[in-house]
Amino acid sequence: MQNQLNKLTVAVTLASAVLASSQAAASGFQVREQSAKALGNAMAGAAAGAEDVSYMTFNPAAIGNVDGTQVAGGISYIDANFELTDASAGPAGLPLSYDRGGSREGGEEAWVPSFAFKTQLDDRFDFGLSVSAPYGLSTEYDKNWIGRYHAIETDLQTIDIQPTLNYRATDRLNLAVGLRAQYADATLSNAIDLGGMSGNPALVGNADGKAEVTGDDWGYGYTLGALFQVTDRTRLGISYRSEVDLTLEGDVNYSASNAAGRQILAGAQAMGQLRDAGGKADLTTPANMNLGVYHQLTDRFAVMANAEWTEWSSFDKLVVKSGGQDLSTTTENWDDTWAFSVGANYQLNREWLLRAGLGVDESPVPDSEHRTPRVPDADRRWATLGATWMPTPDLGVTAGYMRVFGDDGDIDQSGAKPENATRGDLSGTYEVDANVFALSVDYRF
Repeated sequence: MQNQLNKLTVAVTLASAVLASSQAAASGFQVREQSAKALGNAMAGAAAGAEDVSYMTFNPAAIGNVDGTQVAGGISYIDANFELTDASAGPAGLPLSYDRGGSREGGEEAWVPSFAFKTQLDDRFDFGLSVSAPYGLSTEYDKNWIGRYHAIETDLQTIDIQPTLNYRATDRLNLAVGLRAQYADATLSNAIDLGGMSGNPALVGNADGKAEVTGDDWGYGYTLGALFQVTDRTRLGISYRSEVDLTLEGDVNYSASNAAGRQILAGAQAMGQLRDAGGKADLTTPANMNLGVYHQLTDRFAVMANAEWTEWSSFDKLVVKSGGQDLSTTTENWDDTWAFSVGANYQLNREWLLRAGLGVDESPVPDSEHRTPRVPDADRRWATLGATWMPTPDLGVTAGYMRVFGDDGDIDQSGAKPENATRGDLSGTYEVDANVFALSVDYRF
């Protein structure tokens, strides 16, 4: 029985590694904050905006809308907040609370950098290169919070390196293709109820251990895009970004927080259990598609709209392996999602362009049974404002702000589920919101 618990703990810990990247500012574990200009319009210009080279992250054909050579760099600051209210937890079938007074807030601050460059090779071809962070999150709960056996720390970072080639098929049509080299690195932890494994009821919930896993990998995919200038005032855009398959190679480390826990852990390790070990888990970052329109109503006023589809259904089951054996299969059952946004620009004068936008975003989590403290995801709405200062025709400085309003999301994790055998029950309601600030600079040579 102890050996089975050991294997299950390793499996659950590794499985959690690829669930680490819930993001209050975007559905699932997606990060859209790759352009301050796009953010200022609530991402409504993602597919068809094409105002500068930073838009190539959303649509690689955007670089065909910019002549010559241009570089852009930006940084986004994400302050995500989520708190579990009306919470209860305990071992499956027992009316014992695991609450020891820790904060139930898990939001963290995160910085998201981005960089993009393009140059015009000749009359027909453009080359571009972007570096972005399309997925990730940093979250951390108190080590003694009520849901500590489900999650404590979660940190997932990804980097996409995207070389792109654009073909100016006609004066109005750009077609582009790009390669995506994606690196992912994850660190996360959760508590282990060593007291519950001791056989002593007095130690249940009072002799915790900690399991921490780290893992990383490179994966590869592609992106396609088209940008069509229908009239002098109207553009249409479409882009597709492929899924990327990753295998996170992980190391699991165990520790204990008090004398009783250390004694139980030492005894388990003496019998070959709960020892530091390695493992791996497959993760697929999803494919997505953007469809958009941009229209210049007057010389001063422009409007835009965007629809983004994300294939979150690829995150259906997670199989964790160690030593060539399947240790755990977890059913996620996520749904494909749509995000819709509209935006507007107003040219105040030669130097200042004002931006605004609204958006709605579906959550891929289908129900409370599949919502976890690592992914407390729910439907959300955005409201954005932004401004671009252009002291010269070739230099732009943009600031944007996004307020994210998340719906409340119930969580109902049952300890009767095999993957929660060592974690117990956890239920309550998550309240989610976020503030995002973005700043970028672009320069055309």
